[in-house]
Amino acid sequence: MIEQLKSFLKTSYTAYHATENAKAFLLGHGFLPLDEGKEWALERGKKYFVTRNGSSFIAFRCGEGPFKIIASHTDSPCLKLKEHAAQESGPYTRLNVEEYGGCILYSFFDRPLRLAGRVMKSAEKGVKTELYVSDFCVTVPSLAVHMNRDVNDGFKPDRQNDLEPLLGLGKADLGAATDGLGYDLYAVPDVKPYESGANNEFLSSPRIDNLTSVFGSLLALADERCTGNCLVACFDNEEIGSRTRQGAAGDFLKSVLSRISAAENVRGDLSVLLSQSFLVSLDNAHAVHPNRPEKCDPTNRPAMGGGIVIKGHAGGAYTTDGLTSAVIKKIFTGAGVKFQTFYNRSDMRSGSTLGAISLSQASIPSVDLGLAQLAMHSAVETMALSDFEELVKGLKAVFASRIVIRSDGAEVE
Repeated sequence: MIEQLKSFLKTSYTAYHATENAKAFLLGHGFLPLDEGKEWALERGKKYFVTRNGSSFIAFRCGEGPFKIIASHTDSPCLKLKEHAAQESGPYTRLNVEEYGGCILYSFFDRPLRLAGRVMKSAEKGVKTELYVSDFCVTVPSLAVHMNRDVNDGFKPDRQNDLEPLLGLGKADLGAATDGLGYDLYAVPDVKPYESGANNEFLSSPRIDNLTSVFGSLLALADERCTGNCLVACFDNEEIGSRTRQGAAGDFLKSVLSRISAAENVRGDLSVLLSQSFLVSLDNAHAVHPNRPEKCDPTNRPAMGGGIVIKGHAGGAYTTDGLTSAVIKKIFTGAGVKFQTFYNRSDMRSGSTLGAISLSQASIPSVDLGLAQLAMHSAVETMALSDFEELVKGLKAVFASRIVIRSDGAEVE
């Protein structure tokens, strides 16, 4: 399982590649592909998946009763290439990029970056898209300490000038990537996932946030102990607010749920089903930092190795409430799954994720979960391997349980 995770992290350079890798996984586990642009003939007991924009996907087991949904996101912070990205600069060619998501910018300097995404090419009857990964790496070079004596006293990169990767000597271009009609290309960390710690207990890799959630939810959905209507929704563009057609604020989830509820042999009133359903918003959490523990809440400070994190926030940045927290704790306790809790310090701004945004499209009782990790939004992040095993165990338990939310509580078996 861990080797599969490492391969998924390494090769899922962008949301497009994560979705393509997910498709291969689902096809290998007997899921049938659907097309949003065509009618669906769903059958109870069968497994399906559908993609949108090549960067988001929803997979599900068609059953009966309320939905059990695990939602996460396929994108990660990186650098996005603008149009006409290659620009000559003296004896070099640089790439004109802009920040995608909230990167820890200094972590992108002096690392191998791979150019990846999709390119659009002319076809006989229109335009076709193709996945792209460069066969070379680029690097954003730091300014030497001799030319920036104050660098260790505080460095604030200029987003236009300091972040441009070096493409080549003299006049260089992107070759096949720019031969077509357009592209969505990114400069992404190309670091092989590696284990660290005296007992190899840690995993460091790009894109731990949030591809560990994506792959963990796929493993859970592939488990044959799933019961009822089980669904995995993985959206693009969470790192920039989710407000796209393929993001959690779009109608992708609502559309799929409507089609399932209207299926001939699954038929049920969607409003009733949603009121009884249960959604897990899955995105990673901040572990207590060994060098800066004062940055954490006094009593809710999850540690790597402590199990799945249940996230809460009074302002609604996370969707967990007392009832949904109790439901997930009951499931985890029954399955022997380790869990812990996270709140931000009250004097610090909270992060957010896709759970609250997706509820604007499909109003479902929800809980926010994730893995405890360090260096979130760095080019290379760190987690505990044991926590991923707990995550998969916990998600399998969710899909194997019977969960019905009621006005006065919940049925959990």
